[in-house]
Amino acid sequence: MVNVVITGAAGFLGSRLARELLAAGSLAVAGGGSSRLSRLTLADQAPVAADLAADGRVAAVGADLADLLGSPGAAGEMLAGADVIFHLAAAVSGECEADFDLGVRANLRVTEALLAGCRALGTTPVVVLASSVAVFGGSAEHPLPAVVDDHTLPNPQSSYGVQKFIAEQLLADYTRKGFVRGRAARLMTVSVRPGRPNQAASSFLSGIIREPLAGQRAICPVPAQTAVALASPARAIDGLLRAATSSEQAWGGRTAVTLPALTVTIADMVAALERVAGPDAAALIDWVPDPAVAGLVTGWPARIRASRAGRLGLHPDPDFDSVIRMHLAEAGE
Repeated sequence: MVNVVITGAAGFLGSRLARELLAAGSLAVAGGGSSRLSRLTLADQAPVAADLAADGRVAAVGADLADLLGSPGAAGEMLAGADVIFHLAAAVSGECEADFDLGVRANLRVTEALLAGCRALGTTPVVVLASSVAVFGGSAEHPLPAVVDDHTLPNPQSSYGVQKFIAEQLLADYTRKGFVRGRAARLMTVSVRPGRPNQAASSFLSGIIREPLAGQRAICPVPAQTAVALASPARAIDGLLRAATSSEQAWGGRTAVTLPALTVTIADMVAALERVAGPDAAALIDWVPDPAVAGLVTGWPARIRASRAGRLGLHPDPDFDSVIRMHLAEAGE
């Protein structure tokens, strides 16, 4: 039997990951044999979806993670018996720029407390950290290369990126010390996300597709020629699951794995929208520059050579048309 914990479980990726795990009914942890999923603990300050809470294998923990993990008894109860912890809870990029203290609390203090709780278990659980491509960036003394690969030095240029990189390093040291088996996976911007926009600087990369498909207007805050690195929701979940299931040898060390990306320009995305949904949908996009958002998004890498992820069997989406069609199929449209 295998017990899994997901933090940030009420969020889009957390709830999707939970559904995939429940549907599969089993998980092969760190290269071992497949074991039946016996308990799935879903932790978030927001309530988890009703269909997830209704599953007999699910234990929903509704609490602020910083407060919960600050209580040794509550933290121990949440993590007890956990074989795999997917740590997805985080404050997003735009929030962290607007509120520095929030980012430090949500992205650093919570991660530190979670790892301390995992160490206290004494069982060396697998901890999968959802990191971000935002750990990369360019500066005068260290320009961003045209293509980011497995040897590119992280150089974050935002509070969110700095916090994610610190979390990666803390996880790596807990792994070095033998407290956990850490797996940090650097996710790309996920598009197309269902639901409502969030405060991430990259939120518009879903909004300019999702809203027009629903007959609603959307704002694009960056120029059409802006290139971005994207992954569909399915590819993002593939990366998180592969992080949990790969053997130590296959994973290949303590450093984070940068996941594959599809490189497109905003113009490419709009052209794909027009091919799939027609010119009326594309006409619903309003081009309203936002220098703050553009400054963050254009500072992230747009071209990724993810050789290490490729050796794990992970690959980018083939094209953005297929990403849109996948979103429509999943939305039942």
